[in-house]
Amino acid sequence: MKNKIDEEYLAKRQLKKGTAGWMLLAGLGISYVISGDFAGWNFGIAEAGWGGFLISAILMALMYVCLVLSLAEMSAMIPAAGGGYSFARQVMGPIGGFLTGLAILIEYALAPAAIVIFIGAATESLLGVNGPIVYAIFYIVFIAIHVLGAGEALKTMMVISALAVFAIIATAIALIGDFNTANLFNIAPSADVVGATEFLPFGWHGVWAALPFAMWLFLAVEGVPLAAEEAKNPAKDVPKGIIGAMMFLLFTAVLVLFLLAGASGAEMIGKSTVPLVDALNFTGNETLGTIVNVLALAGLVASFFSIIYGYSRLIFALSRAGYLPQFLSLTSKRKTPTWALIVPGVLGFLASLSGEGDLMLGMAVVGATISYALMALSHILLRVKQPDMKRPYKTPGGMATSGVALVLSLIALTGVYAFDPRAFNYTIILYVVCSLYFFLYSKNHLVAKTAQEEFAMIEKAEKELEHEL
Repeated sequence: MKNKIDEEYLAKRQLKKGTAGWMLLAGLGISYVISGDFAGWNFGIAEAGWGGFLISAILMALMYVCLVLSLAEMSAMIPAAGGGYSFARQVMGPIGGFLTGLAILIEYALAPAAIVIFIGAATESLLGVNGPIVYAIFYIVFIAIHVLGAGEALKTMMVISALAVFAIIATAIALIGDFNTANLFNIAPSADVVGATEFLPFGWHGVWAALPFAMWLFLAVEGVPLAAEEAKNPAKDVPKGIIGAMMFLLFTAVLVLFLLAGASGAEMIGKSTVPLVDALNFTGNETLGTIVNVLALAGLVASFFSIIYGYSRLIFALSRAGYLPQFLSLTSKRKTPTWALIVPGVLGFLASLSGEGDLMLGMAVVGATISYALMALSHILLRVKQPDMKRPYKTPGGMATSGVALVLSLIALTGVYAFDPRAFNYTIILYVVCSLYFFLYSKNHLVAKTAQEEFAMIEKAEKELEHEL
């Protein structure tokens, strides 16, 4: 009788298989992040100077490369929609799985609310319209596209991301002739900081406080494995997709980091709310600046749109396993998790009404760094406890690689406190309060006792559905 219940339960919770190859997955990873190239990262220059921010960016790039390589191995081993939650549950049990999933959920639930506030600011500058009506329109339209189907959503993301990427590359080409190394160091060393230099005008404390801003150049790329159950060949496509996305994001990060400040000065870029546009206008490229100002909205929309996809797949997986209310994992005839798209969208819209986008992004970074540490730890524990588990892709450097990601993620977590203690404290309180739901209720209502049991149930249900079709 139990197996029958399991089959009926899972039959109502199926995602559409084979909708994404590695190119679409790489596009998804780029979409998650691309808005970070347009604004936000540059405030790290104001915290640390260009040289200090360069150090922060190198450290965070190293962290993300090591994390991505670790996730590539785990996603090939465990191709489940839960991504980091599934990896952690495999080796750390239900508690470790929930704590990892919750940290990712905080990141992915708060980031769209913050981004839609920035979208509102962009529409105000372009059209003179802002506020709750703008937030509501963007949530409704893009959630509706996701409800139509994963293939349609991923293809839409590729088009929007392509426009944003065009804006970045066109800006870089326009600015390269104005590059001057002296512009990188035009922030005077602070007289109040011991050991301040032209390269580090705010000392090493500035480097520490700039770490969260450096993360904005790569934040959320780790969400690619959330599409594993919809990939054509998860064991090959997900590792190729996430690594491909990371390599491209390193390229765009180098472009904006060097060319914007090098062409128009670090001091101006560190204060700019639209750094690409301001750099173009400063160098006499006003027409292109106007075009990029419009396309910057595409970058914001790409990240907003793709992170909605990410949170829906994570909530789907957590709900299907019983960690969250089970109705959230019900899927439609089009095999999309309707309630996992709508309910967080409503909550995100309500959060956006606060208007505090910077606070929510800071809180999202705290959730991200906690999840990075737990995912890196999962990779290490999987190597130690389950060395014989099939690994279609193996992380170069093995545990040393994930060890670097673990250490740097903990350092990055403290960097949020150095910059904004309020964001750090609020997130820790939210994390503890949400954890109580698991310890007081959902731990006793899990669908399967172990990750292996859950995956076996899913595989069996899929085969039986295919046989029926």
